[in-house]
Amino acid sequence: MKNQKDINIIENKALVNFEGIDFLGQIGIDSRIFRALNDAQISVGVISQQAIENGISVLVDENDADEAVECLNKEFEKEKKAGKVTQIFAIKDLAVIGVVSENYNKILTELQRNKIFPLLLNQVASAGRINLVVASNQLEKTRNLIEAEIFGKPKKINLAIIGHGNVGKELIEQILDSSYEILNRKRIDLKVVAIANSRKIALNKAGFGSDWRQKINYSTQDSSVQTLIDFAKENQLENLVAVDNTASKEFVKNYYALSENGFDLVSSNKVFNTLPISEYRNFRNILSANKKNYLYETNVGAGLPLIDTIKLLHLSGENITRIKGVFSGSLSYIFNNFSLRNDKFSNIIGEAMKKGYTEPDPREDLSGNDVARKLLILARELDLINEFSDINIQNLIPEHLLEITKEEFIVRIPELDEEYQKLKEKQQSNHVLRYVGDLHGDLQQEKGELDVKLVSVPANSALGQLKGSDSIFEIYTESYGENPIVIMGAGAGAKVTARGVFGDILRISENK
Repeated sequence: MKNQKDINIIENKALVNFEGIDFLGQIGIDSRIFRALNDAQISVGVISQQAIENGISVLVDENDADEAVECLNKEFEKEKKAGKVTQIFAIKDLAVIGVVSENYNKILTELQRNKIFPLLLNQVASAGRINLVVASNQLEKTRNLIEAEIFGKPKKINLAIIGHGNVGKELIEQILDSSYEILNRKRIDLKVVAIANSRKIALNKAGFGSDWRQKINYSTQDSSVQTLIDFAKENQLENLVAVDNTASKEFVKNYYALSENGFDLVSSNKVFNTLPISEYRNFRNILSANKKNYLYETNVGAGLPLIDTIKLLHLSGENITRIKGVFSGSLSYIFNNFSLRNDKFSNIIGEAMKKGYTEPDPREDLSGNDVARKLLILARELDLINEFSDINIQNLIPEHLLEITKEEFIVRIPELDEEYQKLKEKQQSNHVLRYVGDLHGDLQQEKGELDVKLVSVPANSALGQLKGSDSIFEIYTESYGENPIVIMGAGAGAKVTARGVFGDILRISENK
């Protein structure tokens, strides 16, 4: 027996399960079980009626399990022949964790969130003691969760980072740089235990350090979500968080499996939240059933607290009447600079690409699809059932440049210069170009109106005064009237986005 403060652990135990039909009400069944085992000199630890109400579980030493089954089969031979006792069998390789705590329900909730379902529960209410029987391979995980819950031991958070491009690598470095401070300040022990891209995955139960790049480079393990799930199960890792830093339409299909296998989710990937509304709602039902969180603050506005603000307003009953703004940091940079400088449109696009503000294929930004997805995400936060096809999108790319390769498009970007120079010159005096998203209409109905387009606005307006790659969001509500809530700040860049993802990770960690 090992002692850890008020936690007692007994290993090498087995459960003998005794199942039958309509026998629990019969007098003497329990005493016959005890007598038979006592006559065989087998010590009984705990006896408990099973939740299914047609069985009894008896805790014995693992070495005595087979003999216990044999002697009970003899004792109830007549009942087995009559079909009143259906089966007697042993489950081996178990451990018992005994703990004194008033947080019985909280402990069980945390165990269930981490996919631990004790085979037997025994509560001694008068003593405040709980005995849990779990599989031996879940012992360390169970103990870690209980110690964190009761004794304030640092809570282990095991992170799987999917995608280590610009945002992913910045996030990993931020986690490594901050982990010691977070451990001391918040009692949260962050461990990056998996790093993957579309080709390879690297795994480390103890957590990766500053040499993570070398480890992923030399990994020979093919990337697979099933490999990640199996790794987490084999090592019984608790408090799992999968972090999607990709823009992959394929990877989001794995969200279901991850949430069903113990992972909370954090995502900067906008794809899932813009899938058909049926999939969107089905996934949220799965999250609820598995008691899992899914945070995605960086889907809109990078590191700005936009989605949380809208959620809070909506949940409080505030009637949001319109959301309007410059949603894209990359297009903000492009049109802010193009409006002020005497330079070619293509040159400014090139600058934005070099700074990492655009997607690898800048048409993803210039098509308006990125802004449209962000606008749709906000619409769904208001419980609207709009689909992507409902959005009116002004594509900034001429049709003849849509189907060519990314490489060819980048070479031919100067073909855009003449058209956008004319648009710039046709504006009224003291006006500037801005590419805006606008959610409006009667937002108390099932659907709102969603427009994504290039507009000309006064240079002294809130939209017109935007600088650099900043984004701006105007939230109009019934209570605030004509004066919108304005959220403005950095809307693009790997550091800003990674910091926002990191914030979501910490929010989930603190709520575990």
